[in-house]
Amino acid sequence: MRKSLIASLALLLATGTSAFAAGASDGVVKIGILNDQSGVYADFGGKSSVEAAKMAVEDFGGKVLGVPIEIVDADHQNKPDIASNIARQWYDTDKVDAIMELTTSSVALAVQAIAKEKKKIDIVTGAATTDLTGKQCSPYGFHWAYDTHALAVGTGGALVKQGGDTWFFLTADYAFGYSLEQQTSDFVKANGGKVLGSVRHPLSTNDFSSFLLQAQSSGAKVIGLANAGLDTSNAIKQASEFGITQGGQHLAALLFTLAEVHGLGLQAAQGLTLTEGYYWNRDDESRKFGKRFFDRTGKMPNMIHAGTYSAVLQYLKAVQKAGTDDTEAVAKELHEMPVDDVFGRGGTVGPNGRMIHDMYLLQVKKPEESKQPWDYYNVLATIPGKEAYIDPAKSGCDLVKQ
Repeated sequence: MRKSLIASLALLLATGTSAFAAGASDGVVKIGILNDQSGVYADFGGKSSVEAAKMAVEDFGGKVLGVPIEIVDADHQNKPDIASNIARQWYDTDKVDAIMELTTSSVALAVQAIAKEKKKIDIVTGAATTDLTGKQCSPYGFHWAYDTHALAVGTGGALVKQGGDTWFFLTADYAFGYSLEQQTSDFVKANGGKVLGSVRHPLSTNDFSSFLLQAQSSGAKVIGLANAGLDTSNAIKQASEFGITQGGQHLAALLFTLAEVHGLGLQAAQGLTLTEGYYWNRDDESRKFGKRFFDRTGKMPNMIHAGTYSAVLQYLKAVQKAGTDDTEAVAKELHEMPVDDVFGRGGTVGPNGRMIHDMYLLQVKKPEESKQPWDYYNVLATIPGKEAYIDPAKSGCDLVKQ
């Protein structure tokens, strides 16, 4: 009898491992949205990204594998140490299964390193550095909405072709700014242009006067703003006060979204060339999603908001298909499943975690061209995903080489 019981227990343990791994491990699938909710990038993503995540959960049905889906959120204040502490608590104590959004490249890199260490999933929609899918890639890390290479191909390429062949960069002094400046510089030079210089400014700068005067005195045809959020908006406002654009120099907003155009206003932003991965007024499907988002937030979505919706929805699809919230199984599905939603139509995910999708070259309308509120862009061109993003095999990610 004793031998029979032992044998039965052994058989149960041997055959039951996959059964124990199947399903949701702790009765809930929990997703954390970690981003800037009070600082320079609060409009860029912020609480509106949280709402986008909740929309994805609702559209999925509120449950996966028979258990509820929960969204938690926190403000990392653009500080990697704060973000790291939150991420560790979420993964270790609060049983968060995946962390997403992660505005600010320094934050995203720090959290992705923790996620890799703890074998947890992170999906970045708010940060731009290509290091996330390059030299600091992770088998559990994914980069969803855009990156610095896609922005450089879009905005940088367009202006060089239009005769903007000399550049001076005004760059945010952290990983994102460096990456965006470097990617755009390489693209400008490869197309016969010249970079005449650059200057770096601290994050959340209020006074750009000395930086703009250096850019103005360089004589460059294009001043590339390798920053984002309120930093870009403030630089554009002050450039107008100095008469820089009136003097013939062109401002290139290398990371500027619908949220910042709205905050700046068409009068100040008109004529700016920029690149996004989504525009709410592009077609009927995007307009339908935009209206739903507006009804909840009072604003139309930019690529960060729509990208966060897509990332959450795809993660839940992967959990459903895997039949478990186990990290390895879900990561495998995320790498293999096609992406097809209002944001990532016809998207694919490379072995380095880069979601490859079309980007859009846009120009801000003149006030008299806008037909309704938030009607801010003319779509100049669609940039196919294979042109916008680095070939995964050339990304520098060791995972691709294995």
